[in-house]
Amino acid sequence: MSAYDTCQFEKDLKTLNILLTDQQIDQFIRYYEMLVEWNGFMNLTGITEYEEVMKKHFIDSLTLVKIFDVSKTCTVIDVGTGAGFPGLALKIAFPDMQVTLLDSLNKRIQFLNAVINKLGLQGVCTLHGRAEDFARQGQLRESFDLCVSRAVANLASLSEYCLPFVKVGGCFISYKSEKVNEELAASKNAIFLLGGKISKSENFTLPDSDISRNLICVEKVQPTSKKYPRKAGIPTKEPLR
Repeated sequence: MSAYDTCQFEKDLKTLNILLTDQQIDQFIRYYEMLVEWNGFMNLTGITEYEEVMKKHFIDSLTLVKIFDVSKTCTVIDVGTGAGFPGLALKIAFPDMQVTLLDSLNKRIQFLNAVINKLGLQGVCTLHGRAEDFARQGQLRESFDLCVSRAVANLASLSEYCLPFVKVGGCFISYKSEKVNEELAASKNAIFLLGGKISKSENFTLPDSDISRNLICVEKVQPTSKKYPRKAGIPTKEPLR
């Protein structure tokens, strides 16, 4: 039996209409334990208290169900995955997803590989490097059904990092915490230039909390021009207008 009380976690999952097996819940517990352990010697998260991690990282990652049909098998890339949010949490909850975790910091990749091995996960891989480099050319460009990101950047910049990975007919979903109306308006032209369109957005609070969240779905409607993404750092310093 787990030493942790999972009642609130399971209640939050039920709010999202997600039913996990005991094995999956145990995987989340072990993921949490490794997160805290590794956070002792490297900076993975400022949130380490059990209940907060379960809600603000794990449940938050799984809110994807509010805007995307997770019942269909799909290929997913998480750009700027950090400690694995949302991509690794999604993989645990929805094992049929084929997930790629991309991050520019090798220490984080080492942590993710350790978690993947410890949990015995299949159909998930990690990549160390910049999104601009992997998306510019090669087999990853326009090869994913879904791109997700909780990275802290404005939507125009994130779209330039993420949309080149998405195949036509797929989508990019951005996790946001702040009010996004102005950001949505400011990013529309950039998204158009990158071959996308904003198809929907969802504003909500995390279960049993007053924590405001937003999910923005950008549909890929035509191929991204080969001139995007621009060289490393430019999408952040000079967002498309």
